[in-house]
Amino acid sequence: MEVMCMVSCGRYTRPHFNLLLLIILQFGLHTVDGVWPLPQTFTSSAERYPLSPQALYFVYGSQSAAQQGCSVLDAAFKRYFSLIFPDYTSGNGVLRFSDGKPFIVEVSVDRDDCEGYPNEDSSERYNLSVCAGQASLNAQTVWGALRGLETFSQLVYEDDFGTYFVNKTEIDDFPRFQFRGILLDTSRHYLPVKAILKTLDAMAYSKFNVFHWHIVDDPSFPYQSSTYPDLSSKGAFHPMTHIYTQSDVRRVISHARLWGIRVLPEFDSPGHTLSWGKGQSDLLTPCYSGSTPSGTFGPVNPVLPSTYKFMGRLFKEVSSVFPDSYIHLGGDEVNFACWKSNPDVRAFMQKMGFGADFTKLEAFYMENIMNITLALNKTSIVWQDVFDYHEQRSSLSVVEVWRDGCYLCEVRRVTKAGLRVILASPWYLDKPGPTHNWARYYTVWPLAFKGSEEQKKLVIGGEVCMWGEYVDATNLTPRLWPRASAAAERLWSDEKQTSSVDKAFPRLQEFRCKLVRRGIQAEPLYVGHCKHEYQGL
Repeated sequence: MEVMCMVSCGRYTRPHFNLLLLIILQFGLHTVDGVWPLPQTFTSSAERYPLSPQALYFVYGSQSAAQQGCSVLDAAFKRYFSLIFPDYTSGNGVLRFSDGKPFIVEVSVDRDDCEGYPNEDSSERYNLSVCAGQASLNAQTVWGALRGLETFSQLVYEDDFGTYFVNKTEIDDFPRFQFRGILLDTSRHYLPVKAILKTLDAMAYSKFNVFHWHIVDDPSFPYQSSTYPDLSSKGAFHPMTHIYTQSDVRRVISHARLWGIRVLPEFDSPGHTLSWGKGQSDLLTPCYSGSTPSGTFGPVNPVLPSTYKFMGRLFKEVSSVFPDSYIHLGGDEVNFACWKSNPDVRAFMQKMGFGADFTKLEAFYMENIMNITLALNKTSIVWQDVFDYHEQRSSLSVVEVWRDGCYLCEVRRVTKAGLRVILASPWYLDKPGPTHNWARYYTVWPLAFKGSEEQKKLVIGGEVCMWGEYVDATNLTPRLWPRASAAAERLWSDEKQTSSVDKAFPRLQEFRCKLVRRGIQAEPLYVGHCKHEYQGL
């Protein structure tokens, strides 16, 4: 122990060197610096303490608001025990336990939010102190405690003899951005609930906190609506096997909650709605060829009162099913050709004084939809297309920047209008690419635009988008991870401390191996191997 202290304090001299080297070789002195994403402040020494699966205890702190029991933390304690001691809980391998001295992980939270859901204002800040025989984790909320438990789990390591250790550590940590999301597209390819739950697990390991569920689109409508059951029975790829029942949705939301993850649904319209029309007549606009209907359909028909009655009832249901205060309304990539061909739409345009400007018609439609969700006490998110053509920008709340090109220019333009921004365009991961291009997603600087501090405060975060044209359950996980983790650190950690790709690489390698051991089939970053290879293949 004396030599360990000399190492941690930098007080060893040449006569000690041979003894120090012998101890390192024999006992494997180790300092964990592979926490991902990197905490805001992180101090660790070579002083280490053994952990035994037979003597590790999670307890509520004496001042904890959750000391009488907490569903979120109770579930987390069980999960993280299994993650910390995977061999012990799976029965694989032979463990050489320590001397069995108790190690107490004491968790304290200031607010009793154990039975609620995480929201846009939830604090995720935590302090973690590890010293002899104990770890003290303090957070304002249970969601911050979850982030701290994830960090603690990454601090634990195993030596070559099968004994677990954790080093003396001090951490003060909080996210740089409040919104850190992953988008999954379940319309172009149906993703089984199991694949979604596995993604939620991996998200929590990287401290993502928003699951953006792009649940329906042109190809299929898998959401089973209790109000309009024909939407899925006629619009899904299969009315029984390729749908998300109300029970499925509750399961996803419940699972996400236990990881401190919000579930943000997207029902994109007026475009991207061809599947909707199969189960709801008169919703889509009939296209014309000359003066006669062509038999094809375009975007949602914005001129019929029945459209808004339908949308009002659907979003009332969606608002009751999904507890989050945000809802994504889409509004992107609307093709005006069908609207232009329809004589009823053109007549409505003239009546409203829109002339031949169909962006005004789309703005009219989106304004009505946003009013519907506003009446349901929901904050609406729209794609940047809506911002581009919406003259009444005061009615907009949150704009998601997604188009190629100068993303900083777009962020600056939206924040200059006083609107909040979610950045997505640099983090489209649906296209295949070598894992070693993770650096392009790491070297994204969301606030590197010319603007005031007030403007920069309006950038609430960003998200990784996994569109489904060429992605299903067979390739979802390796295409996401560990590249998405690069974006996760950019959204969580201090920019100055994480500006070097070279310094980040060994930590990401180590983190990728943690993902693999936890059953996440994350792609390799380079030639080599993990100490514990994935056993589930």
